[in-house]
Amino acid sequence: MSKFPGDYGYQAFRILQFAFVVAPILAGIDKFYNILAYWPGYLSPMVMQVVHGNAQAFMMAIGVVEIIAGIGTFFKPQVFAYIVALWLLAIIINLLMTGHFYDIALRDLGLLLGALALGRLSHKYSS
Repeated sequence: MSKFPGDYGYQAFRILQFAFVVAPILAGIDKFYNILAYWPGYLSPMVMQVVHGNAQAFMMAIGVVEIIAGIGTFFKPQVFAYIVALWLLAIIINLLMTGHFYDIALRDLGLLLGALALGRLSHKYSS
């Protein structure tokens, strides 16, 4: 298929690529500032035990990973879309383990499906 403006599959690919480049980068940057949310508050008790109470430092490391995932999705969506999907699965599992935040876990399931769709489309449309 073509990569022209009238190609709806290509348009969907670019929309999803934009979303999965921008959102992880912004969320990753915010892990350092906690403006959008207080990110350590989303960590499950099990994760808190692993990080030994150093939740903010852990979230900053998470932020670096998210920024890398966003940049990677810009350059190599055929690989990084699936990495983002796995990352979202890990977030969902963590959220379910908190016993709270089921609404956010559901939202992240939708994002995971979008990342998978981006991965599939990228095999056709990514250069």
